[in-house]
Amino acid sequence: MTARWDEWDHIIKLDPDKTLAEGDTFEDVCRTGTDALEIGGTLDMTQEKMQSVIDACAKYDVPLYQEPSNPAVVVDDDALAGYLVPVVLNAGDVAWMTGFHKEWVKTSDVDWETTTTEAYIVMNPDASVAELTSADCDQDAADVAAYAEVAEQVYGQDIVYVEYSGTFGDPEVVAAAADALDETTLFYGGGIHDYESAHTMAQHADTIVVGDLVHDEGVEAVRETVEGAKDARRAVAE
Repeated sequence: MTARWDEWDHIIKLDPDKTLAEGDTFEDVCRTGTDALEIGGTLDMTQEKMQSVIDACAKYDVPLYQEPSNPAVVVDDDALAGYLVPVVLNAGDVAWMTGFHKEWVKTSDVDWETTTTEAYIVMNPDASVAELTSADCDQDAADVAAYAEVAEQVYGQDIVYVEYSGTFGDPEVVAAAADALDETTLFYGGGIHDYESAHTMAQHADTIVVGDLVHDEGVEAVRETVEGAKDARRAVAE
């Protein structure tokens, strides 16, 4: 059976610690044409903030996934289709590889049927996620390709996530990651702000993730990225 994310071209990542763009509603966000919503953030996360966004989006026909940054913010809600849990391959702090995950398993009855890990490769040293995880972002295309191959072949990861978080990455690096993978789905996030940037990265990544744009520019800008990602994936498929 094909995993759900194998069919996604576009994801919106909603940060519960940020507001939507002026005039936008969560209904507007859910009607952009995106394939899924990923609810999570790096800093100042709480269960209450997570729950508020889940509640606001639950009645719309878009799959909702939580991306918990640590076990304390995991929400148990039937509105969620599942959990996408980060494992940061190039983290300097082992907590982001196994530590938090061990504590979650120790203290919770994890539903592995709905839980999938994302093998992150963090590439922007100025991003909050890089600082928080002490990530070594000095990685070239060959390094990223090797990390991607390790994620799939050694650790059996279903998702590899090349994350430039806040800046537009190098398409050659993303292409190298894609070439290294056989079955694993490749997510890309960072600096997607219009049709062209989405179209460029979606020629290499399976799935484009848009985060800051929905909070800073709003749903009209997000719709452009949905079109760019879907047009690129159709062209690749042909």
